[in-house]
Amino acid sequence: MLAPTHDPTAIYRYRDSIAAADCLCAAIAHLDLFTLLDREPMTLSALCGRLGIHPRPTDVMLTLFAANRFLARDAEGRFQATPMAREFLVAGGPFDARAYYASMAGKPGVSDWIRVLRTGKPANWPGEEGEADWHAAMRTEAFAESFTAAMDCRGRVLAAALAAALDLRQASRLLDIGGGSGVYAIGCVEAAPQLRATVLEAAPVDGIARRTIAAAGCAERVAVVTADMFVDPWPADHDLHLFSNLLHDWDEPQCRELFAKSVACLPQDGRIVVHDMLLDDDKAGQLWAAEYSVLLAGVTQGRLYSAGEIAGWIRGLGLTIVRICPTALGRSLLEIRRTG
Repeated sequence: MLAPTHDPTAIYRYRDSIAAADCLCAAIAHLDLFTLLDREPMTLSALCGRLGIHPRPTDVMLTLFAANRFLARDAEGRFQATPMAREFLVAGGPFDARAYYASMAGKPGVSDWIRVLRTGKPANWPGEEGEADWHAAMRTEAFAESFTAAMDCRGRVLAAALAAALDLRQASRLLDIGGGSGVYAIGCVEAAPQLRATVLEAAPVDGIARRTIAAAGCAERVAVVTADMFVDPWPADHDLHLFSNLLHDWDEPQCRELFAKSVACLPQDGRIVVHDMLLDDDKAGQLWAAEYSVLLAGVTQGRLYSAGEIAGWIRGLGLTIVRICPTALGRSLLEIRRTG
């Protein structure tokens, strides 16, 4: 699997960031958020209580605005408008730009984001009829084909970078949990001749993975196990577990459950690799990650997380973060080792 000749960052960033403008418009035109927080700085929980909105999407929204330096958080965890926001986004500001956004208040994506904030649930996946969210849509053949193809084309940019950043010399068997088309498993076995891999996937994506792996000529080295990763047992003979662009689809309780399942069948000194965009530990950036997290919160049950948040989940599981390394397209590799 070859790395691209040109840098495709802009191509992928436009898509990842597509929902961020709707989030900002909703905050300005529907919530007048910056005026509210200028008058009365509040913590995330206090803001949720005041506006009747849910913590998961509210956390994502506040992270986006902190990354843009529209909001700042004080030592008590209260969010308040920055001088820039007071100039442009607060009622009475000298260059009040709220009317500029009010003209877009009825845009469908803006309405979707307000619904996500009010309900805490995903809005409809763009262009899909009759499905509540991405998770439901992925159970249908047509959508699973379309979405897995989208993730496969991104994976062809990311897989080579992941394999190059990951030390695979001592690994013998890789378990790619929720591995989609198998693109990451393919990239890893191509980079490490001794490595064998298993893709753990639910139907109907499992069939897509088998087809993609066979087309890559890797069927003898990459197997596919059909399973619900939350319900069914995982294979126990793999020393390297991979969560690539997976945790961001799920809320914190489900992420914790995945780590618990992983450590239960991971050998001593085995490794878990999280490959994803990571927020900064202070939840004030990186900007691309903050933008992408809005899209994820709107169509899945998840969002992006920081390395610090993940470290908190695995505390007490006998797991230790040993390395963080950038890969491509704003993603990073978070390497975790079982030490207890």
